[in-house]
Amino acid sequence: SIFLKAGFPEGVFQNLIVHHDQTESIVSHPAIKAVTLTGSERAGTSVAEIAGRHLKKSLLELGGSNAFIVWKDADIDQAVKTAVASRMLNCGQSCIAAKRFILVEDIYDEFVDKYTAAVKNLKSGDPADKETQIGTLARKDLANELQSQVKKSMAAGAKLLLGGNQDNCYHEPTILGEVKPGMPAFDEETFGPLAAMIRAKDEHDAFRLSELSMYGLGVTVCTTNIEKALSMSDQVSDGAYFINELVKSDPRLPFGGTKNSGY
Repeated sequence: SIFLKAGFPEGVFQNLIVHHDQTESIVSHPAIKAVTLTGSERAGTSVAEIAGRHLKKSLLELGGSNAFIVWKDADIDQAVKTAVASRMLNCGQSCIAAKRFILVEDIYDEFVDKYTAAVKNLKSGDPADKETQIGTLARKDLANELQSQVKKSMAAGAKLLLGGNQDNCYHEPTILGEVKPGMPAFDEETFGPLAAMIRAKDEHDAFRLSELSMYGLGVTVCTTNIEKALSMSDQVSDGAYFINELVKSDPRLPFGGTKNSGY
């Protein structure tokens, strides 16, 4: 209706509700000149293979494990507010959500304490209730996978600071402290309300830890020194770099990732 209202001819925009087994027949059709996908790595590699086989241009926006870096000069209260929104929006089911919270040592304890207090206050319940802030995950297998990542990370030394329990499709908002590379909460995409708290020595160490990921969708840096943050942007290989703001798409800007987050 928006396309028609804007003056486009009938049929320019079409929405097909189809199963993935029909993807190849659509992509291979001569009328289709390019394909773009927002989805999982598995879906991305499949669509890219089909597009390549038919010499069609493709653009992929896949999984992510975004770093949310907080420097010691940051406005901690504002950073916590932004961090909670970035991680817990849509019950954490977002590729561009902040997932690895990389905190310089000077403010680690303060940030973790304030973040934990804020997440405790989120209301869980029926997603149809407007007061609800945390609902269920989309499918039980997603909740099962998140629970497995939590347990494996704890077995590897992560500290459970909040939550940790699962009930069918519902997974409690969960915070793990002292997360390190090698743990699923650091290495893998966590698609649900799990926040991994990671300790960094300083700003340079924070960027080093951020880069230890097979994903590259976006990075957030919280600081009051905007010029310094801009000057260090070359240390980030992700597709997006946000200062004092959660990673999000904007129609005024190109958007996409690197590495296993697509192209």
